[in-house]
Amino acid sequence: MTYTDKEKKFSRYTVTSALPYANGPVHIGHLAGVYVPADIYARYLRSAGEEVLFLGGSDEHGVPITIKARKEGVTPQDIVDRYHAIIKESFSQLGISFDIYSRTSSPEHHETAAAYFKKLYDEGKFIEKTSMQYYDEEAHQFLADRYITGTCPHCGNEHAYGDQCEACGTSLNATDLINPKSTLSGNPPVMRETRHWYLPLDQDELWLRQWILEQHKGDWKTNVYGQCKSWIDAGLQPRAVTRDLDWGVKVPLADADGKVLYVWFDAPIGYISFTRQLKGGDWEKWWKSDDTKLVHFIGKDNIVFHCIIFPAMLKAEGSFILPENVPANEFLNLEGDKISTSRNWAVWLHEYLQDFPGKQDVLRYTLCSNAPETKDNDFTWKDFQLKNNSELVAILGNFVNRTMVLTHKFFEGKVPVCGALSETEEGLVREMASFPERVGRSIETYRFREALAEMMNLARLGNKYLTDTEPWKLIKSDPARTATVLNLSLQICANLAILCEPFLPFTAEKMRRMLNLAPLGWRAAEGHTLLQAGHALEKPELLFEQIDDAAIAAQVNKLLETKRQNELNAWAPAQVKETVAFDDFGKVDIRVGTVLECAKVPKADKLLQFKIEDGMGTRTIVSGIAKYYPEPEKLVGMQVCFIANFAPRKLKGVESQGMILSAEDKDGRLVLVSPSQLVTPGCSVG
Repeated sequence: MTYTDKEKKFSRYTVTSALPYANGPVHIGHLAGVYVPADIYARYLRSAGEEVLFLGGSDEHGVPITIKARKEGVTPQDIVDRYHAIIKESFSQLGISFDIYSRTSSPEHHETAAAYFKKLYDEGKFIEKTSMQYYDEEAHQFLADRYITGTCPHCGNEHAYGDQCEACGTSLNATDLINPKSTLSGNPPVMRETRHWYLPLDQDELWLRQWILEQHKGDWKTNVYGQCKSWIDAGLQPRAVTRDLDWGVKVPLADADGKVLYVWFDAPIGYISFTRQLKGGDWEKWWKSDDTKLVHFIGKDNIVFHCIIFPAMLKAEGSFILPENVPANEFLNLEGDKISTSRNWAVWLHEYLQDFPGKQDVLRYTLCSNAPETKDNDFTWKDFQLKNNSELVAILGNFVNRTMVLTHKFFEGKVPVCGALSETEEGLVREMASFPERVGRSIETYRFREALAEMMNLARLGNKYLTDTEPWKLIKSDPARTATVLNLSLQICANLAILCEPFLPFTAEKMRRMLNLAPLGWRAAEGHTLLQAGHALEKPELLFEQIDDAAIAAQVNKLLETKRQNELNAWAPAQVKETVAFDDFGKVDIRVGTVLECAKVPKADKLLQFKIEDGMGTRTIVSGIAKYYPEPEKLVGMQVCFIANFAPRKLKGVESQGMILSAEDKDGRLVLVSPSQLVTPGCSVG
């Protein structure tokens, strides 16, 4: 039995995690927002002896997948097959303990989602509406929002999408765009009538208001409650459940060719289809029994779907339970900037696992201790290093290692006998027994940062006890007291092996192996005799290792290179200057000259001094391009273009008799302008 569900005892728990889009790998924002907290919750419930079903899977439909497929010249199935495999393997390596990780492109899901739609359709739960939608006459296709680009009416960005401008972040309708174009053909689209089915959310407003704003006030997190209240207070509107696409779950109606279920409708049904896939004929108790607790773990961008739309779908079907809680987290930023898959500004899980082998728990710890539970938070590599070196190594790892090493040194690796306890030690035992409930209550109320901190407080308690008693000194004068100190320290280690498992599963397994301890349930940690006197321990090994500055610098440099590439990719030519008359241009005398000498100007890091043969003799020209030509002597013999009729001017004491022409590349480099073939010095350019 859990600590907070004593009044309303649940027989089982259905725990879902938002389905990641299978159009790219998983990054740390996904982990901190959804998957690490969901896994902590599921692992804790299993340890507490509860019956748990932890569901996950890839969302494999939707326009982003078809767009990526079109860009790469492959099929949507190719895209989802590739990324589903990467995502599933990454989750497994990080220890995300799904009972099933499936996919929405599976035949089982298509069957379940189509049947769900058909039941609601047959019972008259949808309304049918026709509307005008953009259509590409060349591609012979209605255009989803992401297949339309144009100028944002708010900020003027010429590459805004039909659903959002990524430059200013404003949500848009495709019809808001100025000069819209189809991304399929590049042509302006036309408006054409189309027919779709809608979920009449306006008819659900009354019961949703009562269920969320009254029943769950003070129960759901403030960010979840606030977003739901805002939507409901603004008035709910019918929501389309179908789209004109050829990739997705086909609408199971005879007159619905070319239409699929809208991805937001089909994706959450994945939780149900995955359950059917795993549990077979026993699936309904996980979704239709009042003694089942349903909990959705999501990010804040999915709050409306899981708190309003999916519950409305469940209610419309009539036999499903509704979620007890939807503990959504806010967003995690990276090094002070918003995580962006399109800009590659992310720490990708599969790359982290390659760069830091064996350090899965370090990432889990950092993301949990810095989780964006109530507000957006920031991940930095320096903080990651600090969390590892100053907390995992210096506190948890240090305590366990000292205890194990001293036991092997003084008592041949066997648990020593515990003698009479001092008053202080009796207080320590009482406090140790309180930790399972303290940690458990925090997990059950979705305060995972607080729960992790409590678990680490037990390690701090053990460290302080060892430091205060100094068994390495005590052994010389009082071996019996030393035995008691190490016995109690080992009991704390055993308790930690239980309490850290939801957060640090790989560390817990290593600790159990060293302690030669079988897995024990959560409440076993309320006692202080988990290890009997004489129990043989395995050899100690380090739980964590220091992460050096070089490893962190490599990650920071990778991000800096990403930022540099983003800047290059965002480069566009400068706008053409205002029109000038040809006669004005004709006044500028541009000539070709040959470089005879070139050297840096003394005491001027940016300046090079050229001696140019100009066909009439020689002239000196000073140019600020030294940064881009560190070996100026190599420019001798090169031909350059220069303006011959500028008035002379002195630069650092050198008279410059013209201006050499250079082009600024998109990375900021200045490149000398030179004729493609040798010409006679003094030739005019025009």
